[in-house]
Amino acid sequence: MLTPLPLPPEIRSRYLPDIHGLQMHLLEAGHETPGRPSLLLLHGFPEIAYSWRKLMLPLAEAGFHVVAPDLRGYGRTTGWQADALADPSDCNFLNLTRDLLALLAALGKTHVEAVIGHDFGAPLAAIAALTRPDKFKSVVIMSAPFAGPPAWQLRVNDVAPADGFDLLEQAVHDLAKLNPPRQHYQWYYSTPQANADMHHPPQGLHAFLRAYYHMKSADWNQNRPHPLGELSAQALSQLPHYYVMRHGKSMSESVASEMPDANAIAQCKWLPDHELAIYSAEYDRTGFQGGLQWYRCLTSREQINALRLLGGLRIDVPSCFIAGASDWGVHQFPGAFDKMQQQACTHMLGFHLIPDAGHWVQQEQPEAVLQHLFDFFERAEIPFSR
Repeated sequence: MLTPLPLPPEIRSRYLPDIHGLQMHLLEAGHETPGRPSLLLLHGFPEIAYSWRKLMLPLAEAGFHVVAPDLRGYGRTTGWQADALADPSDCNFLNLTRDLLALLAALGKTHVEAVIGHDFGAPLAAIAALTRPDKFKSVVIMSAPFAGPPAWQLRVNDVAPADGFDLLEQAVHDLAKLNPPRQHYQWYYSTPQANADMHHPPQGLHAFLRAYYHMKSADWNQNRPHPLGELSAQALSQLPHYYVMRHGKSMSESVASEMPDANAIAQCKWLPDHELAIYSAEYDRTGFQGGLQWYRCLTSREQINALRLLGGLRIDVPSCFIAGASDWGVHQFPGAFDKMQQQACTHMLGFHLIPDAGHWVQQEQPEAVLQHLFDFFERAEIPFSR
């Protein structure tokens, strides 16, 4: 029996069986009143449904039924595989979207008013809205711009110009030629040793997560993001070393040098140590491989080619982008932010970079995120109460 999560009584934790092969754990708020409009919140890496704890009650108080699942590979959801050498295709975006559709069916819902995704949950939310606008009536993309699906090759024997994945793959390959040589974190996360490096790091799991969360937040004053220009190894080398790492270094080694001291940890109001302990306990129990399977799909040419089925499609439902002003994730893939606005989304109603927030924007500045969400709901004509 797992220890109950320390949540307000208004947030319910429960399990649903047979969700596309999973026993899915989810958190809910506003569930007491039937017939409410629904919101679906999708977390990222290395996070869990608990990451939405600061938004759930205010959204429920505004009249929504708020649902935040532990996604495939994470937290208290079970039924997923964690083999770094096995086929990871059950964690590609098309299959993950099937998970969401199965969840809606199990909840008895024909649709949700908005799907809201952060970090790795952002492209999943985008793909869900792209492929099933009848089920996901609007989308909020947080911290990871969505540039659209990879292009469709018209004829099998076409010699097409290099697309975004080709250029990224070449830039990542060229990182090893720099002085000093570097490696891209997503390709590192796709290696078999990444899970052990993070699950059993020299400094301990809790300290590793503290340093990782700290470095990607606004608390780390070296986070001064800006557009990178071209997609090349030289451009990518401008990213901080939690994105483009020294070659041969693990992620736990990469962030260890920036571990905040005891005073800084005590001053961290957005993620006090007792809340970080929830993450470290969950990942101590599960390891990271379930989430790392998603990265294996992201760096696999075979899995990227499967997404070409969606090439040319755009998100036509109302959409919005929210991120922290100190979040390098906005610019880590050159051109993605602009393509999201100009090509991928046809009905964008807002772009918001929130001051004093880094990558964990809904935890660092929840009040500002809520204000932007309510403004978006109003513009998208989604009914709610202030």
